[in-house]
Amino acid sequence: MPNPADYMYRCLQLAQLGSGNTAPNPLVGAVLVHKDRIIGEGYHEKYGGPHAEVNCLASLAATDRDLIPESTLYVSLEPCSHFGKTPPCSDLIIKEKIPNVVVGCRDPFPEVDGKGIEKLLAAGTGIRTDIMPEECIETNKRFLTFHTKKRPYIVLKWAETADGIIGTGTETRLQISNDYSNRLVHKWRSEESAILIGTNTALYDNPQLTNRYWSGKQPIPLVIDRNLRLPHTLELFKNPNTIIINDHKEGKYDGIRYIKIEKQDPLIPQLTAFLYKLNIISVLVEGGATLLQSFLDAGIWDEARVISNDQYIGGKGINAPLLLVLS
Repeated sequence: MPNPADYMYRCLQLAQLGSGNTAPNPLVGAVLVHKDRIIGEGYHEKYGGPHAEVNCLASLAATDRDLIPESTLYVSLEPCSHFGKTPPCSDLIIKEKIPNVVVGCRDPFPEVDGKGIEKLLAAGTGIRTDIMPEECIETNKRFLTFHTKKRPYIVLKWAETADGIIGTGTETRLQISNDYSNRLVHKWRSEESAILIGTNTALYDNPQLTNRYWSGKQPIPLVIDRNLRLPHTLELFKNPNTIIINDHKEGKYDGIRYIKIEKQDPLIPQLTAFLYKLNIISVLVEGGATLLQSFLDAGIWDEARVISNDQYIGGKGINAPLLLVLS
């Protein structure tokens, strides 16, 4: 006989299929079970589209619809209770007379945050919340961080040589990574809402900041250019979604958005507060050592992904950021 955790695990498998496409909404999977048989399953596929519960019920065969009032719904995140892009899923569950719901974890979004569970309980629905909660939280770490810490989920990424060099400090690039790691980085890009770099990285590397070696939604390019030094001939200025973070002007110029920050305030807290207001729930920081170290020093980061080339000695150059891991 299947364990309830098996069904929640299936919810999490389904939820991951929406990775990179649902932000700023969460990743959610749902399965409907009747007497140890999955009769329906679905996930939140893209922002603005039907939620997991809706897709799950829509997947049922016509011959199984009469079984809904005798089934249990497993869902990795608390069903919503408010009208957003779509109607409340808690209302749908009540309407379909689903008697039991197993919820992976609560939704911290202020419009939900327990209200979906409360609505279901008030309607007489049986609720269980103790199946794989930690795994469900991990799946939605970006969404949960955004709503609980009021900032994006921050992933720091860099590549370093065997002797801890990240770059030359000139227009000459170190070929630290390879084709495999490049594809991996583009996969990472597809999973985040935005990519952030600094002035020197934009100037010396002239990156496109796309996930062209992978599939999925393109991230928003974010560039810190406080004194507007960057020439508009760079690749980033060809992307209408690029945002330039600077000290001088605000608004849209030549198709590019500019965000002005205050010179006297610490950069990183101010920057993450701006990104929160822009509804950007996660950022992959691919900047140089100075920008990466500023996030580390501020203590505003969630993951660090370091690509190390143990066969390559960089020699003289820019030292990699100092990452202190507390045991």
